[in-house]
Amino acid sequence: MSIQTEWSEPQMLQWCQCLLDSYAHWVGRELITREGAAYDQAAHLFGCPFVVVSHGMQADPVLNYGNQVALNLWEMNWHQFTQTPSRLTAEPVNRHERAMMLQQAKTQGYIADYRGIRISHTGRRFFVDQAVIWNILNPDGDTIGQGATFSAWRFL
Repeated sequence: MSIQTEWSEPQMLQWCQCLLDSYAHWVGRELITREGAAYDQAAHLFGCPFVVVSHGMQADPVLNYGNQVALNLWEMNWHQFTQTPSRLTAEPVNRHERAMMLQQAKTQGYIADYRGIRISHTGRRFFVDQAVIWNILNPDGDTIGQGATFSAWRFL
């Protein structure tokens, strides 16, 4: 896949700051080492060795961020990924369980032990373990999305 650069757009730099700030707020530790300016942090996030994804707060939330590991895992480029309703990352049979987990995270602020089956763009199934799901807040404290991160997965 080609190298993605959309993560460096100004609105994405701001989103990444909210994503990182919110993770630290809920979980009590940093997701990545936060050094340098917003651009440097976004570059580190995009290139980190674990999955980081997020979606907005629409009625049917659409993915709005995926780092390179996520794009590779779901077998999509940035354009495809950021136009995908997040529910489509799970097979129909697993969507109710996924929705319940997202609602739990929305209510609690975050959950730290999610596990479940996901599916790539090409139909490749994989099991995710020990995922953290958290609410993304803007600087005013309003919920503007949800993020997820995990480093443990295996193909089925």
